[in-house]
Amino acid sequence: MNYSRKILRSLQQLFRENQPQLFPLGETLRHYSLKDARYDFRAALNVALLALPQGMAYAAIADLPIYYGIICSIIAALIAPIFSSSKHTILGPTNATAFMLFSFFNVHPEIDVATKLSLIPVLVFMVGVFSIVGAYLKCADLIQYVSRSVLVGYLTGAAFLIMTGQFKHILGVSSELTSALNATDAPRNFFITIQKLGTLWRDYQWPPILLGLGTLATYLFLQKKLPAIPAFSITLALSSLIALALRSFSESFATLDMFQTFSAEAITPALPTFTLSSFTLLLGVAFSITFLASLENTVMAKNLSSRSGDRPDGNQDMFALGLANLCSSFLCPMPASGSLTRSALNFESGARTSVASILNALFCIAGFLLLLSFPIVSNIPKSALAGLVVGIAISLVNRHNIRICLYSTKDDAIVIIVTFLATLLMTRLDYAIFLGVALSITLFLRKASRPHLVEYEMNDEGTLRELAKKDHRANPAISIVHVEGELFFGAADLFRSQVQLTANDPNLKVIILRLKNARHLDATSVMAMEDLVEFMRKTGRHVLVSGATRDLYKVLKASGTLDVIQQGCRREEGETNLFIYSPSNPNLSTRDALIRAQHLLGTEEADIKIYYDPNQEKKA
Repeated sequence: MNYSRKILRSLQQLFRENQPQLFPLGETLRHYSLKDARYDFRAALNVALLALPQGMAYAAIADLPIYYGIICSIIAALIAPIFSSSKHTILGPTNATAFMLFSFFNVHPEIDVATKLSLIPVLVFMVGVFSIVGAYLKCADLIQYVSRSVLVGYLTGAAFLIMTGQFKHILGVSSELTSALNATDAPRNFFITIQKLGTLWRDYQWPPILLGLGTLATYLFLQKKLPAIPAFSITLALSSLIALALRSFSESFATLDMFQTFSAEAITPALPTFTLSSFTLLLGVAFSITFLASLENTVMAKNLSSRSGDRPDGNQDMFALGLANLCSSFLCPMPASGSLTRSALNFESGARTSVASILNALFCIAGFLLLLSFPIVSNIPKSALAGLVVGIAISLVNRHNIRICLYSTKDDAIVIIVTFLATLLMTRLDYAIFLGVALSITLFLRKASRPHLVEYEMNDEGTLRELAKKDHRANPAISIVHVEGELFFGAADLFRSQVQLTANDPNLKVIILRLKNARHLDATSVMAMEDLVEFMRKTGRHVLVSGATRDLYKVLKASGTLDVIQQGCRREEGETNLFIYSPSNPNLSTRDALIRAQHLLGTEEADIKIYYDPNQEKKA
């Protein structure tokens, strides 16, 4: 009953402390000035010119109607800044989440288009709910333990997959590739798609190839030579006008595959329709998109804050991400995440506050009304937009970050390579990213679960020094073992085995465990320590603990292991086997433990002195 109350109090404290704010934008508005408005207005206009065509591109990546991406860009950018702590992050559809959405439905060919479109709002709603719950559970704090190598490996693999997915439009074999993939039982991964594209070479069409590659080359040229202009929007508009002219003068271009226009009637608010089967089907991919969106959002906010000097709250931003997706789900768009390109453009355009995101959403609404009023969408060739999507995918391959991950440490190299290959080989990208996360955590735990154990001796000056392997202990019956590092469950077995190696010395009678720098002692390590005490005691030997911190003492006392350690001590006479660390004299507890060890051995061989030099503290 007492344990139940403790658990309940812990949960109440968790939900009570540092809860997300419900209206952090209010603080911004109270100090908002006309000068802020001018900077935010200019930045918002620049971002809107990128957000509209990018939204269409990301919807194309997810194989959804292109207005889904536009609506997501509007709703997410409008809702998120009301609750976000970051000033510059712009939320909306992104490459990573769009392609994860595509990959999920790609491996479920039995789901027809109508069913797919009915499942999207349910999925986005689930992402919103998971993000909000995660914000209250402080899950954003855990994201910092996920290696960036996972994200770099996933984004690099996704870039290759995105390019492969757009080749069907550039080559003009979209329907043929779909039929070829449906006719095989092989998994729909990168290599199978490339192989099927290769077998369709007789069906390649030169007009979409010419337009797609020309669009890609124009975009890359403008992006490199004129980075200040909205290259994406200009290239798409230019390619569409050229295609319109060519269709009028050439029969070959008249067959170009174009996007279907849409009307306002298709965009009506509706509640997501939940069923047990849809919830079960979407559970895994909803968790994956939530994780990926939160990771993208957190990484983007931290990158921008390092340049602006702000201090964003990851859990507050996760809360904003959840509410943005929750509101978006009622208009059936895509999952929203933190956009790398739009957020960076917003910052570089001089945005002062999160109001810039709201102004950006208003500009996007105006642009969307233009698309509804004029026949613009029906004149956008799919091959032209596919060329731009390939350009975006190329920008995802960050050679600098890849080099850092490959050459920093062996573990980072393993994580990025495995995640990259899993992304190309697996049909479900949520499985690939979970594999990368699991591998990175496993390697981290392996590294963290190796406590550093060094045997020490007391020299003639009364200070501790490391005992070299070739040296012999001055008193072969006493060993001082300095334990440094993590002592959580992952380190327990290694701690046990390393200490037992020392204990196997037949001449050894007393082990002094110096735990001043040991951290995070948990139940598994406590049991390992208890086993060591009992093992030594059965053979008439002893274990003493020195340098015990207050936290370590509390763990030993609460677990009952303190009684095991103190067994045989005449406590009423002041005897003890555990010596508390003294910050004023770091070696004092070890000196007292040595005196106790000599008392247990019945010897007074040496007059033990302690010389304390504050400069030696770290060494000691």
